[in-house]
Amino acid sequence: MMSQLPLDLVRTLLAVVDEGTFDAAAGALHVTPSAVSQRVKALEQRVGRVLLIREKPVRPTESGEVIVRFARQLSRLEHDAHAALGMTGTGEATRVSIAVNADSLATWFLPALTRVPEELRPCYELLREDEQHTARLLREGLVMAAVTSAPDAVAGCSVRPLGRMRYLPVAAPAFARRWFGVGPEVPLEEVIVDAPVVFFDRRDEFQDAFVRRLTGGRPASARRHYVPTSEGFVDAVVGGMGWGMVPATQAEPLLAAGRLVGLAPERAMDAPLFWQQWKLDSPALTAVAEAVAAEAAEALEGA
Repeated sequence: MMSQLPLDLVRTLLAVVDEGTFDAAAGALHVTPSAVSQRVKALEQRVGRVLLIREKPVRPTESGEVIVRFARQLSRLEHDAHAALGMTGTGEATRVSIAVNADSLATWFLPALTRVPEELRPCYELLREDEQHTARLLREGLVMAAVTSAPDAVAGCSVRPLGRMRYLPVAAPAFARRWFGVGPEVPLEEVIVDAPVVFFDRRDEFQDAFVRRLTGGRPASARRHYVPTSEGFVDAVVGGMGWGMVPATQAEPLLAAGRLVGLAPERAMDAPLFWQQWKLDSPALTAVAEAVAAEAAEALEGA
């Protein structure tokens, strides 16, 4: 027979992870630190696995992440059940935590949330993370849903395609004249490898991927600027610090105004995006998912 997971032990583990220490969890739960330690040990004995890395702050192991995710899902279901029974406090908000990449956050994602019915009283916690890493926050149970580049569903989650976010290689006109305006006899692939370039952060691969595709394997210049906000990234390119791959929705008005020029319009790059969420029958989560899909259908390519 499958061993049951006592809810008081599960909630205790979640409190320890959220609070960071056994002492802080004891304060939040109004019990002694010894009681918290005993509960966690009892849960570990029941599942036969170590669930916490006992550092400061404590971190869940891979097995611990499974229990933490279950605890958060349980809390979500409990809240929805109370709401359906009219047992929630007057005016109590519905918390929805979502991991989303910076470029989506700066362009199409916030308008999606305005589509969610106000009667659900949503209260959002948005965690900004690269689209290649948002799925990790789902696995760790830190968020209920995520905009991600991963097409394979995280365990316990469903996945649906949203569309493709298009990026254009652009630069400020003066920058383009200085670094690329050497005449049609000199191909872009021969000069772009030396031109200063703007990256979002050290995990940003778009600029290198574009140059490798253009040159047959060479990366972008080693002269790199790192600007870790979507708006700041665009400002850096417009200001002439370097060229960069800018989302089409941000680049097109600037191209029309003459503040940016396209380097190779026919070589735009697309980033596929997916929506992953917990498999829960939650009215709030369902409403958010539908709103995100509707906005993505209008804002993204191939949605």
